[in-house]
Amino acid sequence: MAKVCVFTADGFEEIEGLTVVDLLRRAGAEVLMVSISDGLAVQGSHGIEIKADCFFDDVDYNTADLLVLPGGMPGTRYLGEHEQLCHLLQEFAGQGKKVAAICAAPSVLGKLGILEGKQAVCYPGFEEQLTGAEVGRQEVAKQDNVTTSRGLGTAIPFALELITQLYGEEKALEIRKSIIFQAEI
Repeated sequence: MAKVCVFTADGFEEIEGLTVVDLLRRAGAEVLMVSISDGLAVQGSHGIEIKADCFFDDVDYNTADLLVLPGGMPGTRYLGEHEQLCHLLQEFAGQGKKVAAICAAPSVLGKLGILEGKQAVCYPGFEEQLTGAEVGRQEVAKQDNVTTSRGLGTAIPFALELITQLYGEEKALEIRKSIIFQAEI
């Protein structure tokens, strides 16, 4: 069973975070919603409150297979300001472990140098913050151990790509069919 950590901060984009959590759990992954805020109750960017599973310091990241950053504002800014998370992302990426970000959150990876020489995408207006990346316009970009996506409208293809990486194309197709997702991925 793959272990995935989806980081939440006040002001995160609810659909981007929860779509990943939902679809990866359907695929069989152990998914932890990890709060970097003061409490487990995290307020999304559109006023929807969710309860995270645990705090940042409660997780053994040595057993994690994938780290995911949802976008949204000011959530993305808070993710990028969390020193321990930034160190963890650099460590993961440096070891070739999987990291993923959607919407504005690829800017966090860009500022940390993780996108250097890689294809990446983001929400329009954040391209300049993808330092060293070859910036594209497709829904999802994956190169080596780094996956990025553009925004709320691409959350399902993003989550399906992560399922493909963790469980293979057959499992991603199974989940895709089960949710009646018809768009091309």
